[in-house]
Amino acid sequence: MFKLPDLPYDAGALEPHISRTTMETHHGKHHATYIKKMNAILAERPDAPNRLEAVVRLAKDEGNKKLFNNAAQAWNHGFFWQSLTPEAQSNPQGELKSAIEKAFGSLDAFKDEAKSKGENHFASGWLWLVADSKGELQITDLHDADTPITNSSLTPLLVCDLWEHAYYLDYKNERPKFLDAFLSKLANWRFAEAQFQAARSGSGTWTFPV
Repeated sequence: MFKLPDLPYDAGALEPHISRTTMETHHGKHHATYIKKMNAILAERPDAPNRLEAVVRLAKDEGNKKLFNNAAQAWNHGFFWQSLTPEAQSNPQGELKSAIEKAFGSLDAFKDEAKSKGENHFASGWLWLVADSKGELQITDLHDADTPITNSSLTPLLVCDLWEHAYYLDYKNERPKFLDAFLSKLANWRFAEAQFQAARSGSGTWTFPV
């Protein structure tokens, strides 16, 4: 059985960009519910993997939509908490900065493309910065519970939750303002840099806590 991981910071630490109420509801109710439903499904499977990444991939391979939706959402949310930081950070540094400039032209161009893709994403989903097997970067928006960890050639570096429950209490229907806050104030570039280095070395990327 999987447990709801603790947030890596206090629930109020991201204010004023994300309120304590939003974080407590998002983490303590939405994320917790995905894990509860997933555990109920897995309780009937004595052969269930003990790593969440393996559960997600198994559900995808089997076409088990109910298990996939809950397991992938459990994983995606765990990764999202890591993608946020209350600490003031400079922009991406080192090799990740160079890779962003190579892929998008500049950090500002990357932010413009990410914001545009996030704004124009229809309905629920996730906005991902990923690295492919060659270390080249791309922005991809995936619908509902879909996740890049089902593609062995991609490594997620950073993600922004586009489901309304991630921002509606704070921003109502103004998703662009939420995206601005994520890209300019909340994105955890130190985490993304560590993911990028791990992707290039072939090991050590973030995994959901056992």
